[in-house]
Amino acid sequence: MATHKQDESLLEAERTRTKPPPLYKVLLLNDDFTPMDFVVVVLQKFFGMDRERATRVMLQVHREGMGVCGVFPRDIASTKVEQVVAYARQHQHPLACVMEEN
Repeated sequence: MATHKQDESLLEAERTRTKPPPLYKVLLLNDDFTPMDFVVVVLQKFFGMDRERATRVMLQVHREGMGVCGVFPRDIASTKVEQVVAYARQHQHPLACVMEEN
């Protein structure tokens, strides 16, 4: 019986490093019509902030024109933006919520 000798080379697993997905900041933008209390409720309801932190972010939005609500992967950030905008429209407020790459 004949046997065939194969090359004695080892295949090594190639290690590839995957980068973590890019993160996106969710921002609330200031307007002259949405009540401050409503903004605090939005921050508590959709971003899990306690009242004190939500108030600080609301004041940042009011004073600086925008405030960061959180940093999330793209799909989560997009969902948060849609939820906030829908909730604001449902309550007839023009509150703007956007996302930008971190």
